[in-house]
Amino acid sequence: MSEQIKADAPADDHGHVAVDVTTLDAELIEGASHATPDIAEYALWLGDDSLVLAQQLGAWISRAPELEEDVALGNVALDLIGHARSLLHYAGTASNRTEDDLAYWRTEPDFRSLHIVEQPNGDFAHTIARQFIVSHYLFELYSRLRASADETLAAIAAKAVKEVDYHRDHSTQWVLRLAQGTDESRRRMITALSDLWPYVEEIFRDDPLIDRLEGIAVRPSSLLAAFDAAIAPVLAEAELEVPRGFIASGGGRTGKHSEHLAFLLAEMQVLTRAHPGASW
Repeated sequence: MSEQIKADAPADDHGHVAVDVTTLDAELIEGASHATPDIAEYALWLGDDSLVLAQQLGAWISRAPELEEDVALGNVALDLIGHARSLLHYAGTASNRTEDDLAYWRTEPDFRSLHIVEQPNGDFAHTIARQFIVSHYLFELYSRLRASADETLAAIAAKAVKEVDYHRDHSTQWVLRLAQGTDESRRRMITALSDLWPYVEEIFRDDPLIDRLEGIAVRPSSLLAAFDAAIAPVLAEAELEVPRGFIASGGGRTGKHSEHLAFLLAEMQVLTRAHPGASW
């Protein structure tokens, strides 16, 4: 794409797709401080969530129920890849690794993603339910993280929260559309929420790492009330109830993952591992 075309492109964060959309912001590369081991671990938490979820959403391209939804989910995935690149780049400064090293050369136990982002796409309702839960959580997280004492995390959050706000609205509109549509679409939306809700508790579970990052990280449990308040009116309008049932064990933050992550990583990492050092 020529520089002139870039300059003339419309200022639309979600309607204009280009490879350079995922370019790291200069302020996150030049002059950024090196992360401490604890801050690097926290950045891995957030970066792995975004990376895994982006990989999941990319599978919908050419398979979504509408052509516009192919574009929408692709753009959400690109946003998340941008978040993952920034966070993994910062995490890598603690161990002299690049974001590519962390994305493609770690094994399953070294990832720190939540179980909910590892859950399969399922049908479209399952993907929307997962996105609804995660985007509302991320919006609350990044809204708070903008006040982090760590300038790099605060800068990443300030950019990410604007994009996640769109993700939140997009998933909300689909929850309402499916729940208020046909009997079949409503049944699928109810089933999707029921299947995914056991993984919500892990999102807001505190970890000893948070105690060591007071003023830098956001305490997950502190986000629960705002998350509940945000989703309550949507569920009420959709005439849906919060599912009740078992709580999944979780463990993603300590490298204990669902059975689905290994298959996702095998697909995501196969090309890099087959052709190490290649570029094109």
